[in-house]
Amino acid sequence: MMEALADKACTPCRGGIPPLTHEEAERFRTQVPDWQLLDDAHRIERTFRLRNFREALTFVRDIGELAESEGHHPDIRFGWGYATVSLRTKKIKGLHENDFIMASKIDHIFARAAES
Repeated sequence: MMEALADKACTPCRGGIPPLTHEEAERFRTQVPDWQLLDDAHRIERTFRLRNFREALTFVRDIGELAESEGHHPDIRFGWGYATVSLRTKKIKGLHENDFIMASKIDHIFARAAES
């Protein structure tokens, strides 16, 4: 049985390895089905809907804390009622398992925020 992505930790990526193939990325994406595979499978992205600006800001701050603890930093755009998160591993110019680990953990943050 495959270990849940949210239970894993990001590992340092120093480059020098190939990014995931489209097929490999698609296999990981099955665990984070709300994320879109973009740019010929070199990036994943999801837009989250929130109730207002304050919730979007809190959500983005929570993602920032996660990014610092994992050492893996997404690109984030946000405004009133939304946050769009984009992930790719810049050192390999494509996707790595770390991107999907972060996506899964961000989904969990969003699920907790939606419950409150």
